[in-house]
Amino acid sequence: MPARRKAATVAAVGLAPLALTALAGTPAAAHGSMGDPVSRVAQCYAEGPESPTSAACRAAVAAGGTQALYDWNGVRIGDANGRHQELIPDGKLCSADNDAFKGLDLARADWPATAVSGGSYTFKYRVTAPHKGTFTVYLTKTGYDPAQPLSWDDLDLANPVATATDPAASGGFYTFSGTLPERSGRQLLYAVWQRSDSPEAFYSCSDVTFGGTGGGSATGSASPAPSASAPSEAQIEDAADKPTIEHGGHGGHGDQDAGASAEPVAETRTDAGAAAESASPGANAPKAAGGDAGENLAETGQNSGTAYLAMGGAAVLALGAAVLFASVRRRAVSGGRHGR
Repeated sequence: MPARRKAATVAAVGLAPLALTALAGTPAAAHGSMGDPVSRVAQCYAEGPESPTSAACRAAVAAGGTQALYDWNGVRIGDANGRHQELIPDGKLCSADNDAFKGLDLARADWPATAVSGGSYTFKYRVTAPHKGTFTVYLTKTGYDPAQPLSWDDLDLANPVATATDPAASGGFYTFSGTLPERSGRQLLYAVWQRSDSPEAFYSCSDVTFGGTGGGSATGSASPAPSASAPSEAQIEDAADKPTIEHGGHGGHGDQDAGASAEPVAETRTDAGAAAESASPGANAPKAAGGDAGENLAETGQNSGTAYLAMGGAAVLALGAAVLFASVRRRAVSGGRHGR
């Protein structure tokens, strides 16, 4: 076999396992937040991270910075594995005890709210990378005071208003049904998305008002809060290069990927993903999951990033083959010269 052909063969055979190993070990991204009723973080993102219009969202930015809103789909714990109450202390439910999202925990009666009523309700969870898992939505109890920090005792944990396992993803949303009890005034819906293909879980707080307009009236509020509205597809696409989150889904509780934001945070990243994000901060921008593609992703537990990873692996393989080929060829030529 000619030397050049041998070199190419050796390169392909030697590097293929490395490329495949890299691809297999690359974590899949997973992102999402409640879209209807819209979550606090998605609402503030819709208003515009740099200049939110509501007083509550402006306060959230003042407390936690703008990056948390660009990372609206990343309120999560990597190794939750169902241990939600164990890992998230009272007063920090909306941020999932992640300091980067601490502005979402502000106890205020003027968070923009969605108007709802008792009876059946269709929930829509905005997802940018679908995965198998179970959604559970809880409602606050009668007597809930939004001017006080949200605690686990404020939620009716014994009677979730919605539970759905592996709903189909379509048009960028997981859609599932639930039943809201009769309530009055301002309440809060707390959603937990626990993945089954990973210990990772996502959390969101959605402010709602029963029996009135979207703003409704609230304890301690001098005037009705504004009505909530979810971010549009255009808004999500326009800022697709701003997020800093890549979720492997297997990190520890202290290794929350949102901590890799541009804002200073107390937590330190220790996984390989931190280096990758630092080298290419725009590479982890979430992509909208819609239509049949979203359904397929939900079934397989993979995401659209797999195609890009495959292309990247092919590029690495090709480059490695070329380098090795050039090295072998130089040695062959050098040996030929010395033998003359």
